[in-house]
Amino acid sequence: MRVSVLTSVALAVTLVALQTPQCQAQGWEAVAAALVSKIVGFWRDEKTELLGHECNFTVKPYIKKFQLYYKGRMWCPGWTPIRGEASTRSQSGVAGKTARDFVEKAFKKGLISEQEAQQWLDSKA
Repeated sequence: MRVSVLTSVALAVTLVALQTPQCQAQGWEAVAAALVSKIVGFWRDEKTELLGHECNFTVKPYIKKFQLYYKGRMWCPGWTPIRGEASTRSQSGVAGKTARDFVEKAFKKGLISEQEAQQWLDSKA
């Protein structure tokens, strides 16, 4: 789902909450806050460490055939141009698949040994 769509929905809910009479405003404000918090939670932007190298990891939601999917990306600037990528329906599952894709590509390029790759993957399981 695009950020602009989610922002528009959050803005609309907030405007409705602000226009609600004072006696009901607390209920709408709580709903709006919970909705915005849930929507923002779909995105992740984190840092992780791989064999002494700082790496970035992001997850972004998108809609495909009216279903919510997550796209993960992992890259390590300053070390290698390799990018790990994966898409799944599971927000937690995309992290593991993205890391696995990155480590497999790094192994194939000879940046890490099979033992290092396996140890890192086992530590993230």
